[in-house]
Amino acid sequence: MAKVVQFIKESRAELKKVVWPTKEDVISSIKVVIVSTIVVALVLGLLDLGFTKLFQLMMK
Repeated sequence: MAKVVQFIKESRAELKKVVWPTKEDVISSIKVVIVSTIVVALVLGLLDLGFTKLFQLMMK
């Protein structure tokens, strides 16, 4: 039981050392992730559409 208590105390001490990001940093990072995801989805969607049309033309 003593090891569990020691582990919890050490964990809390380590968490106090962490430099947490500010709210602005988190919001900025979220925006980058959302925009990047949308851009990648659009590119992949257009590639898929292009290859679909290409294969349809080749099959005729």
